[in-house]
Amino acid sequence: MGTDNQVIRCKAAVAWEVGKPLSIEEVEVAPPKAHEVRIKVEASGVCHTDWAYLYECGKGMAPRTFPLILGHEGAGVVESIGPGVLGFSPGDKVIPLFLPQCKQCECCLSSKSNLCSENWENTQQGVLADGTSRITCRGQQVYQFIGVSTFSEYTVVPEHNITKIHPDAPLDRVCLLGCGVATGYGAVLNTGKVEAGSVCAVFGLGAVGLAAVMGCRNAGASRIIGVDINPDKLEIAKKFGVTEFINPKDHSKPIQEVLRERTGGGPDYSFECVGNVAVMRAALESCKPAWGTCVIVGWTELEDMSLAPIDLLLGRTLKGTYFGGWKSVDGVPRLVEDYLSGRLLLDEFVTHTLPLDQINQAFELLISGKRHYICPTTPRHPLLYMCLATFKEGKKEKERK
Repeated sequence: MGTDNQVIRCKAAVAWEVGKPLSIEEVEVAPPKAHEVRIKVEASGVCHTDWAYLYECGKGMAPRTFPLILGHEGAGVVESIGPGVLGFSPGDKVIPLFLPQCKQCECCLSSKSNLCSENWENTQQGVLADGTSRITCRGQQVYQFIGVSTFSEYTVVPEHNITKIHPDAPLDRVCLLGCGVATGYGAVLNTGKVEAGSVCAVFGLGAVGLAAVMGCRNAGASRIIGVDINPDKLEIAKKFGVTEFINPKDHSKPIQEVLRERTGGGPDYSFECVGNVAVMRAALESCKPAWGTCVIVGWTELEDMSLAPIDLLLGRTLKGTYFGGWKSVDGVPRLVEDYLSGRLLLDEFVTHTLPLDQINQAFELLISGKRHYICPTTPRHPLLYMCLATFKEGKKEKERK
């Protein structure tokens, strides 16, 4: 392609400092180095985690280095590959992955975990294998959020942080499998391992929670109780499989007591999809004392969760999940296939699309609770008014001669 081995100038949403809105800037994206792939990002979801690392960095979230390009839920097309890359060619449809799968480290070789140690410390610090980012702006390095940075029209990722997907996959839908939908869905199927006929409770009916509901339905749960303080979530939750809805604000008793009373002792499985330690404890205390399983899906890093030993001693299990337990490179293409076959819902997660230069408005909608995902797109793309949103990147880029 014409941009091979050249720096590409394109638009990106840059976070210059904590707590400040993103700024649309022209950035330079360097060619990929050995074992790296440069991607033209076509679509990206806006995850609550992106917002949290911008506005809650140092509070619930660990500090990150700025300037930073956020975004970790994208899909695109391979623009070029670096030396030594196998299995990818320009033009391939791909999903970048914040969780790698090298297939060689101890975790990758174990069936007990989906984690991968390759480049983990570097990507968590916003740099690639050589300790630097591939993106610069105004003459300085811009860090890549967890090694991905999909709020840029182009990005570069390590070859094990990317997976090739079906050529018919619509990128403005399957981008949602880069984080939230895969996480919630996998938390049920892989981590919780919900059995047919089970009673399940899902705390928080945002995108991750709705994906967990969908997982419970596909696993054959007999009752799926959605718990959320936003009554507007009820109707959309029914589409994904919720059979009952509880708003904690409608009850004087703690939600765990309400659930235990309504289910005759508690649900078999509970899934916390909020990232709030108080909700985590409520989810744990709500499930059956003898065999209930609580899975923590929501993300927070710096807060402490307290519990009483009796919460576990009688037989409850408390688990955490990361990316829903999927081995990323192998698992995501299978999820794409499930979507194409109709087993997995994605269209229903989309509310509408926005251009990249409206990314701050997207964050506002996300936090207001009116949308679960907001994803900017080129203004020429038709607007989609559904439940969550996707984000398509603009088409303009410049080549440095």
